[in-house]
Amino acid sequence: MKSLTNSTVIKVKGLLFLFLGLLAALLLLFQLPTLKAGILLVLAIWAFCRFYYFAFYVIERYVDPTYRFEGIFSFARYLIRNRKTKALKL
Repeated sequence: MKSLTNSTVIKVKGLLFLFLGLLAALLLLFQLPTLKAGILLVLAIWAFCRFYYFAFYVIERYVDPTYRFEGIFSFARYLIRNRKTKALKL
């Protein structure tokens, strides 16, 4: 698959992700309009954002400077390969 380079398309894609997230959150809150559901939803979103930051920034900058983030699946492959490499060294 070719890399996305058109800045307008990249911005539209980002806005579509934002719209999708807001729509999903609103539908969940309309279905279960409680304070507990709202707090859990906010907590889940915050935790996933922090994980994404960890996978993208922290690993690349502080753990393994040779790693280049391409997405969540590339991060999973990185973890699996790293685990196998460390197991072979023991």
